[in-house]
Amino acid sequence: MPFTILTLGKACGLLANPLARLGSPMIRLLAPLALASLAACGGGGGSATTTPTAPTTPVTPAGIPYTAGLFQPASSFAAQCQAPRTTLNPDTGRAWPDRQGSIAAENHWLRSWTNDLYLWFDEVPDRDPSATATTLAYFDLQKTTQTLASGQSKDRFHFTYDTAAYRALSQSGVEAGYGAQWAVQATTPPRRILVAYTEPGSPLALATPAVGRGAEVLGVDGIDVVNDNTSAGVTTINAGLFPTAAGQTHTLTVRDRGATSTRTVTLQSANVTSTPVQNARVIDTGVGRVGYLLFNDHIATAERGLIDAVNVLKTGQAQDLVLDLRYNGGGYLDIASELAYMIAGPARTAGFTFERLQFNSKHPSTDPVTGVPLAPQPFLSSTQGFSVTAGQALPTLNLARVFVLTSSGTCSASESIVNSLRGIGVEVLQVGANTCGKPYGFYPTDNCGTTYFSIQFRGVNNAGFGDYPEGFSATRSTGAAQANLPGCAAADDFAHDLGDANEWQLKVALNYRSTNTCLAATAPATGALAAGPEGLPVWLPRTPWRENRVLR
Repeated sequence: MPFTILTLGKACGLLANPLARLGSPMIRLLAPLALASLAACGGGGGSATTTPTAPTTPVTPAGIPYTAGLFQPASSFAAQCQAPRTTLNPDTGRAWPDRQGSIAAENHWLRSWTNDLYLWFDEVPDRDPSATATTLAYFDLQKTTQTLASGQSKDRFHFTYDTAAYRALSQSGVEAGYGAQWAVQATTPPRRILVAYTEPGSPLALATPAVGRGAEVLGVDGIDVVNDNTSAGVTTINAGLFPTAAGQTHTLTVRDRGATSTRTVTLQSANVTSTPVQNARVIDTGVGRVGYLLFNDHIATAERGLIDAVNVLKTGQAQDLVLDLRYNGGGYLDIASELAYMIAGPARTAGFTFERLQFNSKHPSTDPVTGVPLAPQPFLSSTQGFSVTAGQALPTLNLARVFVLTSSGTCSASESIVNSLRGIGVEVLQVGANTCGKPYGFYPTDNCGTTYFSIQFRGVNNAGFGDYPEGFSATRSTGAAQANLPGCAAADDFAHDLGDANEWQLKVALNYRSTNTCLAATAPATGALAAGPEGLPVWLPRTPWRENRVLR
């Protein structure tokens, strides 16, 4: 999946660029020809893509009538495509419902679909679908323009994805690249790009020696990553850091963690399969055994990984848990529900709500996509069939508290874990930085080969709380509004491996557990390689799918 790096400063979303709108992650490096960006970041839930049903009565693609304020059902325009697909739907083995249509027909579908399902439909100006040249440009207009108190856009989570690419990533976590999660600490010269973590078995992990956490990228194919700000240089950096397909070869100049010299590494991109659950271990401390778990993505394969990890912690007799969500933007909401149940156990979750969905005012009591009456969603106590046969009982840790490591990249489904556990009285102690603030989600919906992600619902916990559009704060406060939300600010420490008890965020959590006090936000001396106002990476470039809450 291609990236693009032309951008204006810090943001967590989509650029005005065709590749970006098709689900491409991006690095926001300021270039002379920078494009205006549309902010986005988020987290996810757990569902399959909805495919519109083709209309039973043909509608003439050209000259579709438009009357402001009047909306025909979206189904009357569904699957009328400018370029119909001729392939088979891999989920059904049958042909897609596509038929010959036009851009105007696709735009009419977007207009009606948005008016019916968008959470803030009454804040979207009604525009003539025939007056916009492309569906991507028209989709960009189908959202609220209002802002939050902080000045951020109210909707920072509006994006599209190529349907085939979305399916591959959401089901198996397969993505072209080197297997790195880059951490961008400075987007303008002098830039700084580090390796946050690598996927096992990926090109970076298999390099000799391996390129690991804390390595800094100084050059790409002979271009100075730190200082070059020419259009040609930015294009080369973009192509080298974010290959668009497997089999592309690029040379990176890196300085490994703790090294004083640099080295060059020639890498060939591959289709890398994400390992969403890593580093499950038990740490012995002077006040008991503490489990640690790095959880990076709520994708389908995470179901098996989380079950195995919880069993490791359970066998190791962990008395507490540090759940590392700093790089987890979300994924399937059902995965979040399963993990929350495994943490809290049956006694604390029985009869309580994991999350209650709220759609727009047109749908106060029924899920408009499934047609099922709205009801509180319970904590899921058994597998849902993502990567383990459905109906298997989940293991549990039965904990009354959990320490959660967070960053501005902790989004949506990850935030649902925090919110749902707090809603039933489990103490969640947050260490790191403020989360992204996304209590919203959607049903990904395919039309004509593009899957659209448009905010359709918000989620509230058992206590009825879901108002955190600015994120959860990681700083302890004595104010009434935050009295029950203790936490410690802590930098991301690239000088240590994730799961190392001396890594600063984990060390702050372990110290708080034993002393009930916070250490400094950053490690002494050069222990924490950090930047930015919160002492954390400015941005974690990744696909928008990895930053959203999704239902199935």
